Amino acid sequence: MLFTNDTEEALAAAAALVNSDIEPLTLQTRAELADFFRDRGYTGRFDGDDAEFKRVRAIRPKLRELLTADRDVAASLVNQTLTEYNATPQLVRHDTHDWHLHAVDADRPLDERISVETALAVVDVIRSDEMSRLGTCDADGCDGIVVDLTRNRTKRFCSTRCANRTAVAAYRARRREHPDT
Repeated sequence: MLFTNDTEEALAAAAALVNSDIEPLTLQTRAELADFFRDRGYTGRFDGDDAEFKRVRAIRPKLRELLTADRDVAASLVNQTLTEYNATPQLVRHDTHDWHLHAVDADRPLDERISVETALAVVDVIRSDEMSRLGTCDADGCDGIVVDLTRNRTKRFCSTRCANRTAVAAYRARRREHPDT
């Protein structure tokens, strides 16, 4: 494990949220937001109304900026986020999760909690000088977020779809170059 579980989960959730705004579009309904909330292991307040749905979708560009920033800019963005939401890190333990950091109360709006949890996760990435673990997809025409938590830094694509599309294109290119093989 490169980072703690809560850091890895927050980074993966933030990438999934940002990537919900690229093809294939996801997080298009309140029901999909409810699934995202449950599947990503969020706890605390969940209103499930239109206002929350719009606020969560609205933070995607900000999260994209944070997850693709260089180290110094990311540090500044983290500090802005923590200040904006009056975040005060506290160690908490709940449900099946052992001690980990939360920085806003569980009754705060979901978009605030996602923003702060992502910022805290990026703190770990910055402190360990592992910003190269965050990037964008190598597939042509895709700018999906990639969180590379592999030991040998080999993750290049945001999804299996992009990896398969790239592999098929490479195969077809090789076949055109050498049609008799």
